[in-house]
Amino acid sequence: MRKAVVNRETAETKICAEFCPDGTGKAEIGTGIGFFDHMLNGFTRHGLFDLKLSAEGDLYVDDHHTIEDTGIVLGSAIKEAIGDKKGIKRYGFFILPMDEVLVMCAVDLCGRPYFSFDAEFPCEMIGDMHSEMVREFFYAVSYSAAMNLHIKVITPGNAHHMAEAMFKAFAKALDMATQYDDRIADVLSTKGSL
Repeated sequence: MRKAVVNRETAETKICAEFCPDGTGKAEIGTGIGFFDHMLNGFTRHGLFDLKLSAEGDLYVDDHHTIEDTGIVLGSAIKEAIGDKKGIKRYGFFILPMDEVLVMCAVDLCGRPYFSFDAEFPCEMIGDMHSEMVREFFYAVSYSAAMNLHIKVITPGNAHHMAEAMFKAFAKALDMATQYDDRIADVLSTKGSL
């Protein structure tokens, strides 16, 4: 069973994540930001990952450092857990409906970071989290994991629904990309390495 533990401590945050892509959806998450915890719980459950994550951050400033650094740690844990990528599908995609909202997510675990985000939130805050931090989180994940990550809101609507659909679509796409395929003997690349 693949698993990684990543710790990061700075003057602004102290974060520990234990990530298993071969899980059952078990989550133990505490960041001090209620809406963010809700999103990470949805990511874990719908991706059928196991994730233990604790974060202490300078929330007296705002939520930026805690959310961004959590993205860095989670991206690093994803990269470490999937290892050499031999035998995995590499690509994953999902179109997820959530009531009036429709979101597309596509992932390539290619070893090259790239992030595309096409969404505009209708409000500044979603619960106790700044809506602009959704983009910052996914940017940090994509670059730390060295993955291509595309997220596009096809049909916008309620901000809570939009964010939740993004986290769940990312979970489903990442789950697909990390799965093994018996037909893939090495890595899925004409170059022979990723």
